[in-house]
Amino acid sequence: MSNVAVVFWSGTGNTEAMADLVAQGASAKGAKVSIIQASDFGADRLDGYDAVAFGCPAMGDEELEDTEFLPMYDEVEPLLGDRKVVLFGSYDWNDGEWMELWEQRAEAAGVNVVDSLIAKDYPDDEASAECMRVGALLA
Repeated sequence: MSNVAVVFWSGTGNTEAMADLVAQGASAKGAKVSIIQASDFGADRLDGYDAVAFGCPAMGDEELEDTEFLPMYDEVEPLLGDRKVVLFGSYDWNDGEWMELWEQRAEAAGVNVVDSLIAKDYPDDEASAECMRVGALLA
């Protein structure tokens, strides 16, 4: 059985809803899943997980949230090794450039990004199904 962490930051609840769906997708495939707020996760907890989903909405000018999420991610990114990783988040404006930049950063750091997804605002039916699908990839 795979141990999966779904680590997220959410300002409005949209990315939190996505985190719950990603966790459901992994759980449905038999994984043991922990849903963890970004402020409660760090390098000291990473070894307990085989795979990690990171969720953060677009903030400011298409950026990751920089007070809780980004410091945590900066700490764990170099330690992810060959773990399967999914990146996800929601946005309300623009076109999702923050996710493209995040994917490029992760891949340049050697992170094993198996997939990513974005949802405009609260996840609709299509985005919900995608969350479940990528969660299953981590199991």
